Amino acid sequence: MPFRERVPEEILTQANHILGSGQTSLAKFLIIAAADDDPNLDCHHIADYFRHLLERVDWTRDLHFYTKTTIDTLDYSGSGWNAGSKVVMACRGKKRRDLATTLPSSAFDLPTGFGGPQVALPGVLALSGPAFTSNEGYADVQVLADALKGQAGLEGFPMIVLCDDPQFLAATLNNFLWVTFTRANPSHDVHGVDAFVEHKHWGCRGPLIVDARKKPHHAPELVVPEFGWELGDWM
Repeated sequence: MPFRERVPEEILTQANHILGSGQTSLAKFLIIAAADDDPNLDCHHIADYFRHLLERVDWTRDLHFYTKTTIDTLDYSGSGWNAGSKVVMACRGKKRRDLATTLPSSAFDLPTGFGGPQVALPGVLALSGPAFTSNEGYADVQVLADALKGQAGLEGFPMIVLCDDPQFLAATLNNFLWVTFTRANPSHDVHGVDAFVEHKHWGCRGPLIVDARKKPHHAPELVVPEFGWELGDWM
């Protein structure tokens, strides 16, 4: 539609195709962008792809949820066996913001129990929060969202990840991807600052918040055991 603002339309039909085909039907998070916004964009360059998304995304418009559906059998973040949700983030249009790469010079106010801010990627802020010990923990994110509403310094951070260890999450791109997207069930764990529902469409006017804290129903992590010996002891 050359006579009006470019918005995600046809790429949503492609997203539906991807979520209805083979193994990709098990995906929880699908991030899709319009190729003609940047012909050099390559989804294999993950950091650049996130930069493209976060510079352009409009959280009031570009989130599309599938609730009470199937997810991978091996995915422990859902609400039951093979049960969970999906979200499409559909990005199209001109750049709308500059992404922050450092923490704001003046500290923003965080509610009690939240802290440890780290910049994980340009535009992505990681925060620690209270340990999630029961379903009452879902209310923690609303406390955070209410506290952040209207605060200055967050304009360059369209995405916030609530986690147990922000320093670990921000250390590498792989850590960010692993923690953020394996420990979150979209319908339960995607929240936002100044959120709203309009004709069954959910969105937020401020930063998106992904709750990637460990939950009681999550499987334990696989760790390398401490045996107390070195390789040379076997040689």
